[in-house]
Amino acid sequence: MTQIEIDAAFESGNIEVLSTDKRSARLAIRKDHQSDFAQWFHFRVSGAEGEEIELKLTGLGKSAYPGGWPDYNACVSEDREYWARAASTYDESEEGGTLTIRYTPASDIAWFAYFAPYSMERHHDLIAEAAACEGVDYRRLATTLDGQPLDLLEMGEGELPVWLYARQHPGETQAEWWMEGALERLTDPADPVARELRRRVRFHIVPNCNPDGSRRGHLRTNAVGTNLNREWSDPSADKSPEVLAIRDWMDETGVHFAMDVHGDEAIPAVFLAGFEGIPGWSDEQGKRFYRYQRILDRRTPDFQTELGYPKTPAGKANLGISTNLVAERYGACAMTLEMPYKDLHHAPEPEQGWSPERCRMLARECLAALLEWLEAEEAD
Repeated sequence: MTQIEIDAAFESGNIEVLSTDKRSARLAIRKDHQSDFAQWFHFRVSGAEGEEIELKLTGLGKSAYPGGWPDYNACVSEDREYWARAASTYDESEEGGTLTIRYTPASDIAWFAYFAPYSMERHHDLIAEAAACEGVDYRRLATTLDGQPLDLLEMGEGELPVWLYARQHPGETQAEWWMEGALERLTDPADPVARELRRRVRFHIVPNCNPDGSRRGHLRTNAVGTNLNREWSDPSADKSPEVLAIRDWMDETGVHFAMDVHGDEAIPAVFLAGFEGIPGWSDEQGKRFYRYQRILDRRTPDFQTELGYPKTPAGKANLGISTNLVAERYGACAMTLEMPYKDLHHAPEPEQGWSPERCRMLARECLAALLEWLEAEEAD
């Protein structure tokens, strides 16, 4: 019986091999650079064709979100295109909290990840394909600390500025799968929803706000350990140039509607978080957010309103968070869209759980809901 081999020396790879014994391994997740955040993993296992392997991710009680591990099944792929789920169990009493993954690969190599990875190479393909479409303008917003481009796509003939931006937290790869679905729809010349949206709206789209963290295999931070979604009130060129560039361009364009796309570790549902608690809160501004929430809830069974974050008390909003800052600074209808790492509690799909395919389909419904929301605003 040969020994399995485990590798993570590739883009967004993250794992430390503590020990291996034939078909089993003890592993640990590496922290983000200059940060204590640890939750994202991405590695490959070779040498186990047709044999069950047992992978133990240890020390998870000290991970960023220990509540993310119960009832979670790891993502697995043998072709890096189709991602399924591998049976996983969590024991908080074993080695400081251990997720045990069991899987029998049909081929000699299998990849495991916290969620289906969205590589920077795929990102560049997405940008190139969208930028080549008629009516789409490309702008390099900034250069990151690691020297990567921060990409912005703009389209639409309308006057209303709508911002869509994703992956401030790089390990939340759901967000860029969502962006892929949104761009597929918006650049389709035959799609009636896209045509009408482009007529009414000027879109400003950042598919990946954190290229450096994405390439490095981080969960939550950029190249110097900064959580970008806490920087919006006071971004800086040395700690958060990504946020500084985006906010500066928002100042130029204005913002009527904004959606910041994320993933949530613990909550097994798709939900929206609003901007309750900002100093400038008004019932009228809040009414616009709640209307969009109701429209999306009616449009797709993958969305729900029962589970989510508690509302922030009046005047207590953290303006370092983008949704709060954008709502306060521009008077916008702003929101954070959260998607799960786990399966949906009310609509499970055991083979894949929440998946890239469902992220892309959700994006289409979010855009259709945006059009309906705009029509309702006009009618008021």
